[in-house]
Order: sequence, then structure tokens, then C-alpha cells
Amino acid sequence: MPESLLERHAEALSLFGERLRAVADDQWDAPTPCTEWSVRDLVSHVTGEQLWIPPLVSEGRTVAELGDAFSGDVLGEDPVAAWDRAAAAAHAAFAAPGALARTVRLSYGPALGSAYCSELTADCVAHTWDLSRAIGADDRLPDGLVEFSIKEVMPYADGLAASGMYAAPLEVPAGADAQTRLLGLLGRRG
Repeated sequence: MPESLLERHAEALSLFGERLRAVADDQWDAPTPCTEWSVRDLVSHVTGEQLWIPPLVSEGRTVAELGDAFSGDVLGEDPVAAWDRAAAAAHAAFAAPGALARTVRLSYGPALGSAYCSELTADCVAHTWDLSRAIGADDRLPDGLVEFSIKEVMPYADGLAASGMYAAPLEVPAGADAQTRLLGLLGRRG
């Protein structure tokens, strides 16, 4: 399982990076399916999530200790380079020996590194779809990442809307494909 989890994590990071490289200069202020965010806001959010991983997983620090270290725009002048650095460091932190079995102290309490990695992998997949939609890129997600994300999100899908980060889950038609089911769980209509 750890190897496949790390592979899915790397695949999700790579896919997001591909979509990020497709953002045109005039698309950074474009709206996204995340109604509060522009493309730049979305990319900054996902990049910021990666920045949290090394100090939390590798250094054992807490969210409280880090405070607002990764708040605001974390992209600087070169969003692709900022993403590449953050994604590489995040994956290296999760791939370190013992990292997935380590307890990580998150804002909502302690979690295994593997659970944190799974959560952020599914989140990266969802935001890859958001970014794809925002810039008019192909929004089909790889089947393996979709299935992985459904399994990750299913147990807590109903609580996502309460977090304020997602819309309420949507009903999807019987026989809908896996991506449509995933998007429905996340309050998105494909």
C-alpha cells in the first residue's frame, strides 16, 4: 500500500503540474469552479498545501507553530517554479522512510502520515479538475486517480460542505461514470 499511495501522490502532483504549465498569461485572474478563487488563488492554495507537508511530516512541527507561514500568495513571480519546488519537497517528505507511519499533528487533530498523504492526493486531484475547467483544458482525470479519490473522500464527503471548503454533495444519475461520482461527492457538476 505505501508504494501505491506514494505513486498516486506523485501522479496527482504531476498532473496538477501539467495543467499549471498550460495556464496562459491572461488566465491567472480567471474564475474557477471554486467560487471564491481565481486561477492564481487556486494554484496558490494547492502550492501552499504542499509547503505545509515538510515541516509537519519531516520536522514534526504543528500547525500552531507554523502559524500563517503559508498564508496568502505563495507563488511569487514564477508560479510554476514555486509549484515545482513545493511539490518535490512534499513528495520527498512523504517518501522518506517511516513518514507514512508517523503521526502528524494537523489542524483537526493527529493523523497518520498515510492518511494525510491520501487526503492531499485526493484534494490535488479535485483541484486539478478545477484548474482544468478554469483554463479550458481537458478535464478528464486518470481513472486510477479518480477511483483512489472516491475511496478517500467517500467516508467524509458529507462533512466537506460543513468545512466551508466544498459545496454540498450532489446527486448523480444512476450509472454515472466514476469521475461524475467523484465530482458529485465534492459538490461539483462535471
